[in-house]
Amino acid sequence: MFIKAGMSGVDMSKRNKDVVPESMGVIIGCVYLMVMFLFIPVPFGRHLTLRTEFPHDEFVEMITALLSICCMLLLGFADDVLDLKWRHKLLLPTMASLPLLMVYYVNFNSTTVIVPKPLRFLVGFELNLGFFYYVYMGMLAVFCTNAINILAGINGLEVGQSVLISASLIVFNLVELYFGTGLKAYQFSLYLLIPYLALTLPLLYYNWYPSQMFVGDTFCYFSGMLFAVVGILGHFSKTMLLFFAPQILNFLYSVPQVFRFLPCPRHRLPRYIEKKDVMEPSFFVFKPNQVHFLGALFLRICRFLRLVHVVDGVTKDGTVVASTERDADASYSKCNNLTLINFVLLFTGPVHEKTLTTYLLVIQVFCSLIAFAVRYPMARLFYDVVN
Repeated sequence: MFIKAGMSGVDMSKRNKDVVPESMGVIIGCVYLMVMFLFIPVPFGRHLTLRTEFPHDEFVEMITALLSICCMLLLGFADDVLDLKWRHKLLLPTMASLPLLMVYYVNFNSTTVIVPKPLRFLVGFELNLGFFYYVYMGMLAVFCTNAINILAGINGLEVGQSVLISASLIVFNLVELYFGTGLKAYQFSLYLLIPYLALTLPLLYYNWYPSQMFVGDTFCYFSGMLFAVVGILGHFSKTMLLFFAPQILNFLYSVPQVFRFLPCPRHRLPRYIEKKDVMEPSFFVFKPNQVHFLGALFLRICRFLRLVHVVDGVTKDGTVVASTERDADASYSKCNNLTLINFVLLFTGPVHEKTLTTYLLVIQVFCSLIAFAVRYPMARLFYDVVN
């Protein structure tokens, strides 16, 4: 169906160059919404049958959560079809999060945060952020919807990291339920996360190398908004960011290219070496004297720390020229594209695509374990009470 409609592409990291359907994340998103619509009577049906007081606030939370997820599913599919610009990718999640923020304001309106122990001598035990707390939550929705999208491009990575993040969040919610804290908020999160994990596991099977489908931006936006929803309405947005550590590192590493301080190609995927069937870091070419000063500063620092690989004396197409042959045409430099995928390849060397995906998912698992350590044992160093 998708191939007939022209929504297909060629996997450029394969020798056979088979045509693969794209934007298949819309199917999972639609199935998820149908499952959740059918699930709505389950947590609320007993109030109708027993004639008890109906929890309108919880019902509105559920409907609003599904509305925000549905909006991002639609916008993600529009991005796949229309190829939206980056400014639209920042604006649209903000608009989709507004119903979520309104419900949070009406039901909770809690904008006070507990200050970590080392900073209490400056601002006291707690700090009311007021309007800025809503700005933070709006930015959280924008970050989550784009964070998975920019750490993507190889078979199984988008779905794999989403599976691991959702599984980690489910474990976290179960631990909190076991200790009996915030019962309703964590139940609400599980209502959304468990069906999501159940649907993405079979999707991972078909998206794993060699991928039989591409999930597209639709899946990334859908997944990101779902994580933002459970983090905001489940009241653990700061904890959720701990499980996004690889995505945060990837974003920080990508900032110079994302904000155009350095040249940013249309695609920053690793370079596929067809002869050896391996992937190696891709590069962008630039003239050192024409780079934004912030980009030049970033390269200088990262080059000193060995976080980037810069080659001087190359031609405009990136060809390395011997020092004895350099002329005006070799006044360019090249640097690896600033993504976590290319960064891993700098240390591992050329590897097969399946191996590369495995390395990146191992990093995701490792960061989730660190997140649990920070959230529980280490948190006692910064706060008086840890649930």
